[in-house]
Amino acid sequence: MIEQRGGAVLTTLLHQTPPLLPTDAEVMAMTVELPPGDAGTPPHRHSGPVFGYMLEGEMVFELEGEPERIIRAGEAFWEPGGDVIHYQAGNNLADAWSRFVVVMVGVPGEPMLTLVEEGELLERRDRRAAQTLRAPRAAL
Repeated sequence: MIEQRGGAVLTTLLHQTPPLLPTDAEVMAMTVELPPGDAGTPPHRHSGPVFGYMLEGEMVFELEGEPERIIRAGEAFWEPGGDVIHYQAGNNLADAWSRFVVVMVGVPGEPMLTLVEEGELLERRDRRAAQTLRAPRAAL
């Protein structure tokens, strides 16, 4: 949705209703820069919802129960956090950097990001959608 306020143009990229947030939630904003072909963080989960925006490049994005997909520059994304495993957030380009901004909302006293152990990945393998994407591609 695009709207104008005075001389400013506002474009809504993502409108999402996250799970209930605790009153004392912690919020962290950061940029993530992935070198060409980098796989990104290993499978992990976040204590609360995460909202992001691709600044440059392409990211392979995969959440538990959803097929992997490509997020391209100019697109927004989100994940609910909590028990959902975030399998992939890697650079889909073999010859260019990818950069994105994330805003993470965390549960007080819990880490913003926790890696998932191999045993849990095996126990939950039936919750992972079939993978269809290939290796990182060259930028156009």
